[in-house]
Amino acid sequence: MQTGNRALFLVNPNARRGREPVEPVLERLKAGGLDVKVEPFEALPELARDIVRLREMADLVIVCGGDGTVSSAAVAVMESGLPMGIMPMGTANDLARTLNIPMALEEAAGVIADGHTRKVDVGTVNGHAFFNVASIGLSTELAQSLDPQTKKRWGRLGYAIAASRVLTKVRPFKATITEKGDTIRVSTYQIAVGNGRHYGGGNVVEETAEIDDGHLDLYSLELSNVWKLALMLRSFRSGRHGAWNEVRTARCVEFDIETDRPRPVNTDGEIVTQTPAHFKVHPAAIRVFAPPAAQGATTGSAGKVAA
Repeated sequence: MQTGNRALFLVNPNARRGREPVEPVLERLKAGGLDVKVEPFEALPELARDIVRLREMADLVIVCGGDGTVSSAAVAVMESGLPMGIMPMGTANDLARTLNIPMALEEAAGVIADGHTRKVDVGTVNGHAFFNVASIGLSTELAQSLDPQTKKRWGRLGYAIAASRVLTKVRPFKATITEKGDTIRVSTYQIAVGNGRHYGGGNVVEETAEIDDGHLDLYSLELSNVWKLALMLRSFRSGRHGAWNEVRTARCVEFDIETDRPRPVNTDGEIVTQTPAHFKVHPAAIRVFAPPAAQGATTGSAGKVAA
């Protein structure tokens, strides 16, 4: 087997699709010339440790799971310098959507076996990585109210069920946002900082956002009535929410956010830290296997891993 073909296949059996049979996926990878080592994990810290522990035995890392799982692997993958493959086995799979990776697992395996890679940015908040979006406020309360069993049973419908409960009790909070040394004080229901394009099951961070554009996109939801969100849903799906007077937007490479009291920060569906929060973009930090068709419309660089 030539150098470049050793694949570390990390699978989370607790992911929404984690109990699906992986044999057809492994066969597709092997048919593409990859020598695959399967390593199961159940806890996200264990995932990062496995990458660090086994990186000398691999030429590429394949992470199976949802967006939170993939983001939890990001720092270890960055440090390893290995390219990363994604098997979309979560609920929303927004990173796969951004990269045009198929949701069918055998087709996603085919993308990895084909060897085309794309350099993508990674966002961090207080040192914790995210690919899609990190947020404070409404979506964080939603993540806290959505238990794993509801996600596994209902999928995206589970988010809608949890959201209806959260909206009845959510209240605005005070925050300061600092960008390039300028600070502004806001009363907001949510502050979100996006690195990629898609989040929240298909919403768009900002109309022109890409995962290799070298910056972060922030929005602050400064509503007088949270139920007005129902009128704004279509604009969030298209990334045009900044056209509303109640939505403050900004674009930068770093942001600092402080709140009236420490508030949890949600990165790609996982609560990982709290405010005060420092957000930063790391341009072209990781090579990810992605279809060639996704490369033409972006500014990032692409390549092919030797088979």
